[in-house]
Amino acid sequence: MSELSMSNAVSALPNMLDSLEHILRKAEANAEERGIDAEVFLNSRLAPDMWPLKKQVQTVAELAKNAPYRIAGTDAPSYEGQPESFADCYEVIAKAKADIAKVSAADLDGKEGREFSLKMGPREMDFTGISYLSGFTIPNTYFHMTTVYNILRHNGVVLGKIDFFGGAPK
Repeated sequence: MSELSMSNAVSALPNMLDSLEHILRKAEANAEERGIDAEVFLNSRLAPDMWPLKKQVQTVAELAKNAPYRIAGTDAPSYEGQPESFADCYEVIAKAKADIAKVSAADLDGKEGREFSLKMGPREMDFTGISYLSGFTIPNTYFHMTTVYNILRHNGVVLGKIDFFGGAPK
């Protein structure tokens, strides 16, 4: 029986980004089919105090991109601004996937117990590699991906459960 390594666990993040891109491509096609300006979807939110879809996409990309660097103990690349179009969304997703790929298995494996702290808002939060990935990054990534999905469903984009996981199996 093989063990789950940190590099194997982190490999879920690019898959999540692939699923996000799939959902966005369906939304873009839906907007074109229905004659809806893409900005309607990109600026939509579920509640007045929630971030719009484009900020949700940016957040998914940032969470996924930051995780392997933080686990490895190195600085993650910094992204400026947020996407303003579907093309920008695809670009930030591709950039995040490329940045994740730059962190090797050797940089991650064995870092499950590496301790580190991050300033989040007014407070400092303590993590280990595994607690950061499993207790912070993955749940937050799914939260923001689910929010993108729900914003689009709310706006009439035809999406099913299988779309959340990237569409039909390849």
